[in-house]
Amino acid sequence: MAHQGIAFFDAKGHYFKTAEEATQSDLAALLGRIGDGDSLAPGIAVMLLERRAEVERIFSEHDKMVLESKAAQEHGQQLAGNVTPLPIGSQEG
Repeated sequence: MAHQGIAFFDAKGHYFKTAEEATQSDLAALLGRIGDGDSLAPGIAVMLLERRAEVERIFSEHDKMVLESKAAQEHGQQLAGNVTPLPIGSQEG
């Protein structure tokens, strides 16, 4: 007897039984071919999904560092007008 079910599809329209499999397929496609012979991308995609919380934490920390770096650079540029160059080469000893 026929019955209704839930299916999951990746970005290319391929069918998968679970959301995890569909997401892993999309991640592998995003990564492209990695390595010689069989691509390592599918395995990396599985690990990325399994370690999602850690990956998101790393990206969050990265974004914070980039913002802090930009803020420091902008602050440094504001202070640049208050810097007096030191004479170099005429040292007395």
